Amino acid sequence: MDVNAESGLTKAVWSDADFEQMGWHDVTVHGMYVQRTDDVLPRLLFDLDYVTRWVHPVPPETHFSFWIAPSTLVFDDVWDLEGDLDFKGLGVDLELDALHRLAPEEDRPGWSDAPLWHLEGHAFDLRFRAPGFRQYVRQPPRLSPRLVLGHAERGGCSFAETAFE
Repeated sequence: MDVNAESGLTKAVWSDADFEQMGWHDVTVHGMYVQRTDDVLPRLLFDLDYVTRWVHPVPPETHFSFWIAPSTLVFDDVWDLEGDLDFKGLGVDLELDALHRLAPEEDRPGWSDAPLWHLEGHAFDLRFRAPGFRQYVRQPPRLSPRLVLGHAERGGCSFAETAFE
């Protein structure tokens, strides 16, 4: 499937089955939403500027450019949520450094085999348990000289779980 070959994007909906093919380094987080459900466990949603491809500079350019797409990252049935936010200063974007999937702790009786997810950010750290995730690429990727899209060009903050066609 060739969704947007130039941008490096091969599909518009991803899941934890694709984890090894994905990366979240320097992905901007525009929002986080803990959504209550009719079930016992809540959902955790993130509004991201997902970087689908880094483009090396061609001389005389000296800086990278980036293919970026507004995306929603969704974790269902979240528990054991904890983290830190060390956000000092104005005008600083919240950026992910990495998303880690850690093996479940076998020494905790009664716990499911759900992995521990670790969102490691430049100004925050978040850990929680969830069975997996889905990531919806809401708009086609666009080439940008910066790692973040403007509010207007990305259509504001959104937690929509729909992928572009």
